[in-house]
Amino acid sequence: MIFNSLHFAAFFLVVYAVYRVVPHRGQNWLLLAAGYYFYASWDPRFLGLLIAVTLAAYACGLLLGRTADRGRRKGLLAAGLAFNLAVLGFFKYAGFFAENLQRLLALAGWRADAVTLRVILPVGISFYTFVAMGYLIDVFRRQAEPARNLRDFAVFIGFFPTLLAGPIMRSSGLLRQIASPRSLAPVAAAEGLWLILWGAFKKMFVADNLARAVDGVFAAGHEPSGLAVVLGTVAFAFQIYGDFSGYTDIARGTSRLLGIDLKVNFRFPYFVTTPQGFWANWHITLSEWLRDYLFLPVSYAASRRLDGVRWLGQRDDFWIYASATLVTMLAAGLWHGAAWTYVAWGAYQGLLLVAFRFAARRRTRRTAGPRPWRFQWRDAPAALFMFALTCGGWLLFRAASLQQALQFAGRIVTGFAPSWNDAEAVGLPLAVYAGPLLAVHLAEARRGTLDVVRSWPRVWRFAAVVALLYAIVLFGDFEGSEFLYFQF
Repeated sequence: MIFNSLHFAAFFLVVYAVYRVVPHRGQNWLLLAAGYYFYASWDPRFLGLLIAVTLAAYACGLLLGRTADRGRRKGLLAAGLAFNLAVLGFFKYAGFFAENLQRLLALAGWRADAVTLRVILPVGISFYTFVAMGYLIDVFRRQAEPARNLRDFAVFIGFFPTLLAGPIMRSSGLLRQIASPRSLAPVAAAEGLWLILWGAFKKMFVADNLARAVDGVFAAGHEPSGLAVVLGTVAFAFQIYGDFSGYTDIARGTSRLLGIDLKVNFRFPYFVTTPQGFWANWHITLSEWLRDYLFLPVSYAASRRLDGVRWLGQRDDFWIYASATLVTMLAAGLWHGAAWTYVAWGAYQGLLLVAFRFAARRRTRRTAGPRPWRFQWRDAPAALFMFALTCGGWLLFRAASLQQALQFAGRIVTGFAPSWNDAEAVGLPLAVYAGPLLAVHLAEARRGTLDVVRSWPRVWRFAAVVALLYAIVLFGDFEGSEFLYFQF
């Protein structure tokens, strides 16, 4: 069951109708049943896995709350994290590591019989295991109270709008709302409906239509021109943005209808001027998770080894940042999938962050972070340069293999060969489907807010709703294509 399907529409209408008339306790039982049905609709065999992750995190959280000895608390945390990492590692990375171990042994002259692990990847596993691990770390740090109510905690882990692709919520944000009575205000309902419509437009009009052009460029055995590679990579940049941010908008919209607020997960990632600004605006909840639970601990560990180090004219604080950033971004790349292209993408992103940090020590540079920020026309050259660097990463991310990525990069340099066929096959869909989205986000970036449509006169807002419905109905893809991040 996916958001852009009639199955989900019927499912949510039934859930919402019942949700409106039952009390708070009944609402939570309903959300629990809805979440488990939603997940089981993909593959009922993995519902037990979701329940196991939930029960393990719940029990470990209770024990952490009852234990005062720091050594025992560290052991409990290690056990809880190890369980989640073992689940994630087996289902997502077992085949990848087995295959690469066999290749490594073959290079050393050892012949090893391959053990083929045909493990089905449970959808959403990267997200709900991260939610569970974040909860355990917060309880260990005493930044969150351990959950006492198993039903509410199970709803927190299995909340169906966020279950498959986030946002990655913290217990302080989502669990607290689940445990408290919720109001269903008309204003919140209107906001929720708008987010659902806007997210459906991003997914069904922008992402799904661009997918055909992108797939044509990156098809196996295809040797596109350099221009086609450039246009295809830019098209993929808008495809993945429309797909993932569209999912987030629909998740936030359905949650708003249920009286629950989810964190904003995307702002203006293609209008920033630095890699730091990109990660402050792209997949924000993952960026914050990696910062709080990986980057900062690694920075602390590195500081004990690099204290006082000075190398290549840089003080220890730069090398602490560089080492922690590279570790974090390599992990971020591997989190996206068991493939060397994702590892390379993570390394590329880490090197960009380090390089810009190095440049920032030479001269002051304004970054586009989560603080109030507005895109100015004088930022355009730097933003275009940053977008080109971002697309370099997307080429690695989308390529079927490192070999294809290097081959396509070479085509840009040696075989650009502009042609009308490439412009028509890729450039025209890019302009038609990404153009309206780009225009709206430019207006939002110029004002520094995601609520630019809300400030329009009522007649303009009505016209925007009609235009989005028109675009979705006439040009949207109704084949129910999956969201890209379901494979991560």
